Amino acid sequence: MRNLPLDSPLGDQQLRGSRTDLLRASPPMFRSAWLDRLSRVHPVVPPLIFGPAIIALAVVALGGESVPRTLLGALGGYVAWTFSEYWIHRAIFHFEPEDGIGARLHWMVHGVHHDHPNDPLRLVMPPAVSVPLAVLFLAVFVAIFGTPLAWAVGAGFLAGYLAYDMLHYALHHHRQPRTALERRLRELHMRHHFEDETHGYGISAPWWDIVFGTFGQRRGRS
Repeated sequence: MRNLPLDSPLGDQQLRGSRTDLLRASPPMFRSAWLDRLSRVHPVVPPLIFGPAIIALAVVALGGESVPRTLLGALGGYVAWTFSEYWIHRAIFHFEPEDGIGARLHWMVHGVHHDHPNDPLRLVMPPAVSVPLAVLFLAVFVAIFGTPLAWAVGAGFLAGYLAYDMLHYALHHHRQPRTALERRLRELHMRHHFEDETHGYGISAPWWDIVFGTFGQRRGRS
């Protein structure tokens, strides 16, 4: 993965333009044009898919559970998402085989995002990946909790995922963060990209970095 310092001197306008193009325009992931199109996703797609799913799961859960148990289940699902977000990012996305098909798969899953972090069509997870994973996690929740509580847990889990996907897009493409929290989250995530990719795995939930000792410090600090 590329490791470009935030404060590197870029020289003249042509160099700045070349760096911007590099960060924004990722190359094709597949030789097949239609397969490559499936790997590029507009940020409106996840809300269109998962928004109705979250509402449906919550409604079904409320039909068979009390409001307190539904809310507790949804909260548990959200916490489960933040934990999954951290470990998927750390253990899977940043597992980097040096060569062969493993290296190729790593680049397709996450390396392309680090090489070209500002490509707007490669900032949210493709439905071809996110939908099967969502179904898999829901099946696990059903096996553990049974229904209808599993639907509440699933609603919270998918809401956490959707919030993560939208936040990740915003951190890369809202040039002026609108709140102090967004500024802080953007700072942490940009440090992960451009200073030290071995820290800052929790994008929407940086507290897991504190828990597991991967909370990044500004350069120059102990």
